[in-house]
Amino acid sequence: MLRVAVIGSGPSGVYTAQSLVEQQAVPDIEVYVLDRLPCPYGLVRYGVAPDHEKIKSLQSNLRRVLENPRVRFLGNVEVGTAGLGLEELREMFHAVVFCVGAATDRHLGIPGEDLPGSHPATDFVAWYSAHPDAAAIRFTLAARSALVVGVGNVAVDVARILARGAAELAATDMPEGPLGALADSRVEDIWMIGRRGPSQAKFTTKELRELGTVPGAEVLVRPEELALDPAYRDPGALPAAARRNVEVLRGWAERSTLQGAAREPTAAEPTAAAGTGRPRRIHLRFFLRPVEMLGDAASGVRVVRFERTAPDGLGGVVGTGVFEDIEAQLVLRSVGYRGKPQAGLPFDEKGGTVPHLAGRVLLPDGTPHPGAYVAGWIKRGPTGVIGTNRPCAKETAASLLEDATTLTGHEVADDPVEALRRAGQQPVPWTGWLGIEAAEAAWGHQLGRGTVKLPDWEGLLGAAGAAGTVDTVSAAGTARTARTAVAAVAGAAGPADAGATGSAGTAESAGTAGAADSAGAPGTSSAGAGTAG
Repeated sequence: MLRVAVIGSGPSGVYTAQSLVEQQAVPDIEVYVLDRLPCPYGLVRYGVAPDHEKIKSLQSNLRRVLENPRVRFLGNVEVGTAGLGLEELREMFHAVVFCVGAATDRHLGIPGEDLPGSHPATDFVAWYSAHPDAAAIRFTLAARSALVVGVGNVAVDVARILARGAAELAATDMPEGPLGALADSRVEDIWMIGRRGPSQAKFTTKELRELGTVPGAEVLVRPEELALDPAYRDPGALPAAARRNVEVLRGWAERSTLQGAAREPTAAEPTAAAGTGRPRRIHLRFFLRPVEMLGDAASGVRVVRFERTAPDGLGGVVGTGVFEDIEAQLVLRSVGYRGKPQAGLPFDEKGGTVPHLAGRVLLPDGTPHPGAYVAGWIKRGPTGVIGTNRPCAKETAASLLEDATTLTGHEVADDPVEALRRAGQQPVPWTGWLGIEAAEAAWGHQLGRGTVKLPDWEGLLGAAGAAGTVDTVSAAGTARTARTAVAAVAGAAGPADAGATGSAGTAESAGTAGAADSAGAPGTSSAGAGTAG
């Protein structure tokens, strides 16, 4: 029997498990999918925007894999510097595949970046997605002007959520706290800004077009900025995706010109979005590089200063020495992600990845690390869409299966679950996840909504089973744990899921939100990394 641990239950982890069990060359195999969170699905649950129901429906496909008789999901298992290391895991499993994503945000590296009101976009995504590490964070949306640095899919998601009315999002699984904050939002102007041109933006055309469908929101594009891109006038030589993006932006720019809308915003238009009581304008800007955030510790960020850039003829940009200040009381930085070093594994600091050959982890001398493999962003970097993880996972699984004879010669513990318990872990099994699902459905019903996510660790673990017995939840106990979790959430609808309060554009924290490491890192959406263009 070949026993494999897959670390991470997002798409790359589940696709790896699927590739391992849906093959005939090595039929005697069992796969344990371990996740730091008590919930499966990784970024599909905690990174995909709540109004992207079609993408979130991917959970049904992932679920079928995790319910395969040869696959076992175990949540609430900490792997890494704060938990199990590779050596410990190798005492339980013949092979370990790390599918842990790119868990940290890249920084802008400019003065004022850490002023109150300036946040990584992933913190905002984690907040509205009910990631339990973000339970102590409460964003306030008292800002009139919000600015998103970056032109990738995460940046588009964030801008779209800021522009939507709460009434539109009530049908999603967004928790009550963020929904209430969005209902009370005062944001009128939303800026999404990239340092390069439209042909180099990383958002997908589908995501871009959605900005133009938000009720009550107007998309403003400046044709003179688009014209700075050498590919703008004749995009025929561009890759198909970039060409489509340029055409969408061209249409908005032409409309803005005809309507005289490419001007400084006024308070007169557009018509207010349903459930917002005020108009919203989405400004898409290009060839602007942030150089400084202005404000103070008391009032927070007030202005972001940008330098106008110009194409350098080599695919990059150069500064022009011309500067522009844009008012913003809330700044969300979405300029890319990088992986974190994994305990016991070599790490490429420059690329933020683990060195590998076809998924086999490589030691510094270039030889394979016995029993260690990687897939997903920690393998290739934060690139591609969700589907990109499938061939990536297949390649790694193929390498592992080629090594099967050698791997099974390694002695492991008889019962990995008991070994995990002896190592101090309290695994949440699949039945525990079913308890969480039932509790979220019951909580939503009590609120007069559909399923609503439980927003904190206490509620999740309470639904999975009482603390300390989270691995003994039975299907028969699901209804009982659902009622218990609902009662706990209703009684505590206190700091974790209350309405947001505080200064304009700030995120208050009643404690530490926790590190976004290992599986289920908030906001690391492989629907497209948010980059500055």
